[in-house]
Amino acid sequence: MPELTIQEILDEKEAGLDLELLSGAGGLSNIVSVPRIQKPGLALAGYTDSLHPDRVQIIGATELSFLKTLPQEKAVESLRALCRTSLSCLIITKNQDAPDYLLEHAEAGSTPLLRTKHLSSNFIALLTRFLEERLLPTSTLHGVLVDVLGIGVLLQGKSGVGKSECALELILRGYRLVADDIIKVRFKLPSVVFGEGMDLLHYHMEIRGLGILNIKHLFGVAAIRERKKIDLVVELVKWEDGREYDRLGLEEKVFNIHGVDLPFVRIPVAPGRNISTIVEVAARNQLLKGMGYHSAREFQELLEKRMAAAAHLHSHTIIGEDLE
Repeated sequence: MPELTIQEILDEKEAGLDLELLSGAGGLSNIVSVPRIQKPGLALAGYTDSLHPDRVQIIGATELSFLKTLPQEKAVESLRALCRTSLSCLIITKNQDAPDYLLEHAEAGSTPLLRTKHLSSNFIALLTRFLEERLLPTSTLHGVLVDVLGIGVLLQGKSGVGKSECALELILRGYRLVADDIIKVRFKLPSVVFGEGMDLLHYHMEIRGLGILNIKHLFGVAAIRERKKIDLVVELVKWEDGREYDRLGLEEKVFNIHGVDLPFVRIPVAPGRNISTIVEVAARNQLLKGMGYHSAREFQELLEKRMAAAAHLHSHTIIGEDLE
């Protein structure tokens, strides 16, 4: 599981968090391992059962105003109880001044107390996006990821089966390459997986006989994209005589990535089959399924209705002959 120290969050510049340390430098090595944040309003009121110490705690204007309404002894006791829970850190928003007793307890308990100029709502959005990028599960997969009609199609299969060639044909049709060979897959809440290229391999593709090609330089920026949500997994396999392949499309197969079940199809590759066209049609079919249209099921329902009508007509014919 990825982790971040409070020092790493404090040093982050590109995310626009604009954090400064007010107190509790002894706890900068504390770990944050979940992308969720929490506002400790109930904990300040004395109810600490729902407090999650491993989450970043946001103290906004409401929490500070509540502390000011309490007698100082009560406020100090609330903060003492809060800091005893080994919090990862506290962050004050809107550039508000921290009460002296909050600074003292943060320093005494080695609880990092940070401050940002952002409003609570804006900062929570910024911090959540940053933590999701850095803390949610990631992995790498071998394959090719292309954007076909807005559908992120992950092409998989053994080396040499034709994944890159299929993707190249799709690019020639106007679709976009996301990543070739090694794909960095990142989970994102609530149940989405994104794919992107590795830094060194961005925009590049290997075609046997030609070598390494820079798709961005060959076809322009319209032929690439940085990342894409994976919507469909297509496995390319070599055609084997005598092996049964799905001919109706009624069976819904899935491919699991980071706990997310993605639609999965297996396409046999053989001379004379235009694989890029089949992959494009698979993407179009997935679009239809997303809109509630399932061609195979509709065909099956129509067939069953015809068979039922024919059986009904046949039974009436037999009964009529018997009556005569």
